Parts: sequence; C-alpha cells; structure tokens
Amino acid sequence: MNVAEVIESLVEEKGLDRDKVVEIVCNGVQLAYERRHPGIQFVVKLNKRTTAVDVFAKKQVVSSVANADLEISLRKARTVKMSAQVGDEVEAPFEEPIGRIEVAAARQHIATQIRDLEQSAIYDEFRDKEGSIVSGTIHKKERVGFVVSIGDSLAFLPMSNAVSGESLRVGYPVRALLKEVLPSSRGGHQLILDRSSADFICKLIELEIPEVFDGLVEIKKVVRTAGYKSKVVVISNNKDIDPVGTCVGVGGARIKPILRELGSEKIDLISWTDDPATFVKNSLKPAEIDEVEIFEDEKKAVVWLPEEQRSFAIGKGGQNIGLATELTGFAIQLQGAEGGGSQSKEERENLFYDDQSE
Repeated sequence: MNVAEVIESLVEEKGLDRDKVVEIVCNGVQLAYERRHPGIQFVVKLNKRTTAVDVFAKKQVVSSVANADLEISLRKARTVKMSAQVGDEVEAPFEEPIGRIEVAAARQHIATQIRDLEQSAIYDEFRDKEGSIVSGTIHKKERVGFVVSIGDSLAFLPMSNAVSGESLRVGYPVRALLKEVLPSSRGGHQLILDRSSADFICKLIELEIPEVFDGLVEIKKVVRTAGYKSKVVVISNNKDIDPVGTCVGVGGARIKPILRELGSEKIDLISWTDDPATFVKNSLKPAEIDEVEIFEDEKKAVVWLPEEQRSFAIGKGGQNIGLATELTGFAIQLQGAEGGGSQSKEERENLFYDDQSE
C-alpha cells in the first residue's frame, strides 16, 4: 500500500480530515530526514501524480558550491526553477535515503499524531451531545467498567456509573447519559457514560415523553437509588395537562419503555404541590398514609399510617423512606394509626419529641 492509499484509508475509515492527515504524514517524514541530516532544512510534499512523498532540501543558489548540503550551482538550480538567480533559495530534490531508526521514529510520530487527530475528531463530534442520552452496544467488559461502541467511537461506562446488579452483556444494546466528553483521552477513554445518576432518569423521561421535552410538563426534582427506585416530581405548565397521567400514558404505554430500560428499578411519579404535608404523603408512595403533621421549624414530619402500610413506607432496607426524606427535605417519623384519631396535636408533638430523645 502506497502513502496515498494509507492516507485515504485513514480519511474514509476514521472520518479524519484529509489535509490534516497529509500534513501529519509529511511532517513525520520531514522530522525523520532532519534527524538523519541535521543542519539541512527539508520540505516534504505529497506528489498527487505519483502518490509518493517527495523530499526536498532548501539550498542557496551560488556561483561556486562550497557545501553541497546547503548550496546549489546556478545551472542545477535552473533545472528546478527556471527563473533562479544567484542568491535565491530553491527546493532541490533530495535523493539520499534514511535509515531504519529514522523510519521507525517517523512511524511513531505519525501514529501518535493520528491518535491525537482521532481524539480531536471524537471531541468535535460529541462535545455538543454532552449531557444527553446516547445509544450504543456493549463492546466488552473490563474489570473497572464496560466499553461501549457508539457508531465508530468507543465510550466507557465505569462501574461507579453503572447500576449495581445490572446485567450488561457483550453485544447488547444500551442507552446511557453522555456524562463527560474529554478533549484528550490521556491514554484512557474520552467519552464517559453514566446510567446510575438522577440526571440519567431526567434525560430518559425527556426523551420518551414529548410533553416533557416540549416543556409542557416539567421535572421539578428526581431522587434515586439506582437499581431500586427513582422518585420523580413533575408539574404541569398547562392547566389542562395532568403531569403524572401524561408521563404514565394510557395503560402505562409511555412509562413502560423507560421501565424496560431500567430493568427491575421502579419509578414513583409524584405531582408537585407546595403543601408540605401533601408532598410528604405523596413522597411515601406506594404506602397509603392517613395523616401527616409538619414541624416546619425542625424540618420534621410525623406520618400516621396503618401498621400494614409501614413496610411499604419504609421500603427495602429503608430505601423508600430514605428517598422520601431526600425528596422532601423533611426528617420523617412513622407512627401507627391505632388510636391516632383520639390524640390531640399537642399530645402527638410530645410523643414525637419524646421519641426523638430516646
């Protein structure tokens, strides 16, 4: 394969800029010649007719040559440039070869520069997509994460950004948030993906629900325990649109693709309200709550509910009540409903404070 074919293959297969590839190849050859023949100024060009790389040495036109490396006679100069005069500088063809060491150095330089050019092309392609959902295929699994193929580029999903227990197999399609686009890989990965954050949930819903994308329904807040549950607070900017119903869709048609993407993870959709008691009550889905009392100064809430609902409110390992606390900003205390209706607010407050002091 000649030089021109190598250049064209890099341009076509990797989508690189042809002029930049030509410049890199010529610069690599020039550095090799300058290493072999220090003191001589070289010019390297791609010959479009022969598809070879031509090497020239800059020489001074003189009437009598004293240093053949740096000077050229007027007669020879005019074979290169008909209008040459004594004192001019011309680019004369340089025929002497270079050694294997210089060739190896040129190849190393060209390979390094091509990698840098590839990284620059990847950065240019994806920098505007940072913070959006991208689709790819699991390319391979590594000890610290997954390599994901996105078109002709490779991205990386670190274990810290993946969902614990999620089964991602080689060849499987996957969607993820393009969390970060690095200008240089520094020997690592440029495109960093994320599937475990609340931002991923936001962007996934925005992608699947047109009203969210258009701003008719707004996501106010998301809290998430990846792999277990996300709680999403939504509000309608149009009085005729039910935010939760819009996101769920008829028969769950709109939420189901999102749930399939998340595997076993659940989503609680909650309508925004500025009433703290109602907000706390809704945040404890799927538990059915009888009553909520808010202690605004202490940012605490006492929740009264039937005993059989307690496990739903708490959730697996306390995760449901933990998410509700994070979502509302209130420390939540659960109380059994038995006898609750006969107690005064003052008695319940005393119970609350006594409970906290234990």
